[in-house]
Amino acid sequence: MALLCGLAVAQQRPRQTTAQRMAAAGYVDIHDVDPSIKVSLMYARADNFTGRVLYGDLREAYLHPLAAAALKKAQARLKELRPDLCLKVYDAARPMAIQQKMWDAVKNTGHSFYVSNPKNGGGLHNYGLAVDLTLCRADGDTIPMGTKIDNMTAVSHIDREEELVAQGKMSREALANRHLLRQVMKYAGWKPLRTEWWHFNLRSRAEAKKNFKVIR
Repeated sequence: MALLCGLAVAQQRPRQTTAQRMAAAGYVDIHDVDPSIKVSLMYARADNFTGRVLYGDLREAYLHPLAAAALKKAQARLKELRPDLCLKVYDAARPMAIQQKMWDAVKNTGHSFYVSNPKNGGGLHNYGLAVDLTLCRADGDTIPMGTKIDNMTAVSHIDREEELVAQGKMSREALANRHLLRQVMKYAGWKPLRTEWWHFNLRSRAEAKKNFKVIR
């Protein structure tokens, strides 16, 4: 009888949300660290490369505390250089279960190298040590960056930008905006990803696997 009562209590206990699980694991809401940073999670909407809503109950951007502090530093530097602009986050800490859904969407396509395979340990998002972001005005409107976030073409690559401008595939304004984003992120210790202008890592994969825990 006591066992049955215990099971009934467990069944009645409300399930934790994704945000609550991340907070319990020690990750921090970016808005608790710096409320001036804009957040619009792209995987909480269907207008992403998968065409599906992946974050059913998540609207907040969480990061490892070290990454959240570094993002705050980048925002402060941006405000020094351009008080009219803000960082706008599209993705941050990502559970491995969501990473699997992303991988399943591209694993048999020519875009598979854009997404980290969970079998190989995933990527830095899965440790709360990566962020996808852009620049925006105070009202949240984004400024030209050459492509939208999540664009899986060569126009997103940061090592071909001058060539893309010369070919008329990207404006000089967009190139300057990308340079500004990289400048403030590097100032705070972030490293850009060659194939995605919007993606920045705070640590290497080797460091993450050795010293940090994966988000399940």
